[in-house]
Amino acid sequence: MPFITAKDGTEIFYKDWGSGQPVVFSHGWPLTADAWDPQLKLMADNGFRAIAHDRRGGGRSGQTWDGNNLDTYADDLASLIEALDLRDAVLVGHSTGGGEVTRYLGTYGSGRVAKAVLLSAIPPLMLRTDANPEGLPIEVFDEIRAGVAKDRSQFYQDLSAAFYGANRDGSTVTQGTRDEFWLWAMSVGIKGAYDCVKAFSETDLTEDLKRIDVPTLIAQGDDDQIVPIVASGNKSSTLVKDATFKVYPGAPHGLSMVPVYAERFNKDLLDFVRS
Repeated sequence: MPFITAKDGTEIFYKDWGSGQPVVFSHGWPLTADAWDPQLKLMADNGFRAIAHDRRGGGRSGQTWDGNNLDTYADDLASLIEALDLRDAVLVGHSTGGGEVTRYLGTYGSGRVAKAVLLSAIPPLMLRTDANPEGLPIEVFDEIRAGVAKDRSQFYQDLSAAFYGANRDGSTVTQGTRDEFWLWAMSVGIKGAYDCVKAFSETDLTEDLKRIDVPTLIAQGDDDQIVPIVASGNKSSTLVKDATFKVYPGAPHGLSMVPVYAERFNKDLLDFVRS
């Protein structure tokens, strides 16, 4: 299996399919690169080089005790991009992966990047503060940590309902899709999963968003039960200079993995990458 070595020596697994302009995918919490498989195939089938890595702490990458934070995640992404000598890349991040892409661009700039896509992404800040009243209270994230620490297997099974909107009337989400979520989540070590809750909820990415200077597609469902659109997409779209904001009516957080919404997102993604 292919690996690159991060700055601190951690081995980071990645997939590398196809050839052409690179499109690099960063996955959400608590998943792995496998969550992007349909989009990786889509890109490779259409003449692009599709790349996705397992974030440290889970999947096939090293399960480090330290470094489960947005700064290190961005450093790992930089290590991948530099090790593969990627240029003119399109960076695509879902949820926490969107935070990873944003922190990368805010820290390393766009010298190797042509465009960015932030899907159901955590920026600018998920936590409710006096300056961010649209965010979620800390108790929500404390409950997530408690679920991971106490019985993460059952917690992930339950979480998959809100993640995919399977708890909504008329949902067509299959049990197989929810089982897949559970399988990916269980491959993430408990330490990395636990620490990442603080990373995705308390990291303020406002200034990073302001530094993004490449065309950026911001996409989100208006029924996102995990990352409320009022605190994320709505705000991010006003902070990124060259942003296109697409809202998917009725779509959940994991819209790229639910066929009824994925079909539209995949078309929008391919059109944006080609444009």
